Amino acid sequence: MLNQIRRWSAAHPQWTLILLACAVLGPFLAKPFNLDDPLFIWLAQQIQAHPLNPFGFSVNWYTSAWPMWAVTENPPLAGYYFALAGSLSGWSELSLHLAGLPAAIAVLLGTYRLARRCCGQPLLAAGAVLFTPLFLVSANTVMCDVLMLAFWIWAVVFWVEGLEDNALPKIIAAGVLVGLALLTKYYAVALVPLLAVHGALLKRRVGPWMIGLLVPLAALGAYQWATLRWYGRPLFSAAANYAASAQDDLGFTKLAGLVIAFAFLGGGAASALFLAPALWRRRTLALTAGSAVMVGGALCASGMFLQKYSALNTTAARVEVSAQFILWAMGGGVVLLLVVAEILKNPRAALSWLLALWVVGTFFFAGFVNWTVNGRSLLPLLPAVGILLARRWESVRGQRPLAWQAGLALSALLSLLVAQADFQLAVAVRRSAEEACARYRQSGKMVWFEGHWGFQYYMQKLGADIVDFKHPRQRPGDVLLLPQHNTDVSAPAAEIIANRDLLSVPNPSLLATWQTVVGAGFYSSVIGPLPFALGNSPPEVVYLFELKAANPQPPLEESPTRQAPLAPDHAR
Repeated sequence: MLNQIRRWSAAHPQWTLILLACAVLGPFLAKPFNLDDPLFIWLAQQIQAHPLNPFGFSVNWYTSAWPMWAVTENPPLAGYYFALAGSLSGWSELSLHLAGLPAAIAVLLGTYRLARRCCGQPLLAAGAVLFTPLFLVSANTVMCDVLMLAFWIWAVVFWVEGLEDNALPKIIAAGVLVGLALLTKYYAVALVPLLAVHGALLKRRVGPWMIGLLVPLAALGAYQWATLRWYGRPLFSAAANYAASAQDDLGFTKLAGLVIAFAFLGGGAASALFLAPALWRRRTLALTAGSAVMVGGALCASGMFLQKYSALNTTAARVEVSAQFILWAMGGGVVLLLVVAEILKNPRAALSWLLALWVVGTFFFAGFVNWTVNGRSLLPLLPAVGILLARRWESVRGQRPLAWQAGLALSALLSLLVAQADFQLAVAVRRSAEEACARYRQSGKMVWFEGHWGFQYYMQKLGADIVDFKHPRQRPGDVLLLPQHNTDVSAPAAEIIANRDLLSVPNPSLLATWQTVVGAGFYSSVIGPLPFALGNSPPEVVYLFELKAANPQPPLEESPTRQAPLAPDHAR
């Protein structure tokens, strides 16, 4: 039976990938919406009602109502995609996650097809992408990242095939796909210089191939003009300015961002670390590990970035985070070692430079340019890392398939555990909103809440109203609900509280992707310096206040990067 499965997989590699993706992602299709998911859902619902005015509504995402075009830092194409899905199958978690599944499959199939041009083990390259925490966690959201990467990888596929086969239609198709990627997420503009360098190295002269690069530039120009006319500012330029200003607000240095990006890269693309014993000599691995321990240990001990995380307020917590940080930073070093080895082996190959610049450029953006380090900003480099891993494995003498299989199995296990932890967090957030509302649903009291992300989505769905700090409307007898692990939360003054209570919902106990006390900040390094972390997470706590007077909330400083969890002593 096992031999029959192997023969079938060898004969049908694409179908093997599709079935693997469905098997791995299927258990998470009912994941509740969390973090930035609500922004994309509300955008899609606006597009369903007003398709020519995607950002023409307001949303309370930073303590008061803001225009959507000032809140979101992404173009609208993902919203159009999910608007179509919502129109066809509804707005449930299951239907929208099912709608995102084809994009995840397209990423894997695109990686496989590009890898066929680059190496003799394309299935291994695609598997090294699938079984990573970056991919599995990102594919279980309804954000724009995986859809953008699907356009990205197929743009590269058609670009490489078009240039190597002198097929102008494929080159133009690549340009169209770059334009679609750019209208899905702004970072895709990086494809233009990336493909231009590859074309210049391969062709060595100006030619018709450059026409393909004009298509995304035209799309970007049209988008800038349209958003300037409709919303009073060019939104691509506004997003670039936001990244610079927000980074300054956070107080992280550029060097600290790059250092944290190493850990996010190594943990997010964990397959590179687990496969390292099959790809490198022991001496090379020992040197890499030793460098990571010495440099990472010195940086952690210096407090260059750990001191920014007030929740890591004990020596034990800092030691635990530092140990995990060094481990995953070593994985980041292995990824960059792949890049160096590829260039040293093929210093004049255009394809080698394409893969190398793809990885290095994305890493540099995530750690140095973007407003925060997060898993989503590193996601685009995964296909290139998978192909580099496959190319490296082919070049190693005395290939060790058992070592490769064991490494990939360990990466798959870790990735599934991380994805499950993220799933459980979303479940806990939804449950906390449902149980908090249930306490007052039959009382006839007006229920208000603070905080955002998934908690906001489910509270509003249950009929509660979000507090507007600029225009407070709470009255005596109303109820105010405050989630502890959230943003933009400010406790009411003691003199206006008639009664207080709290509820708690257990959180994941083994791993966490979004928890300050263990240093896990997959969605933003503002929360923690690790993409995920071992450790027991505290429960999701919601404080419940009955008000005996109006609650004139002091206006918080309007900054989208603010993180103000409610301290536990406010509920005592």
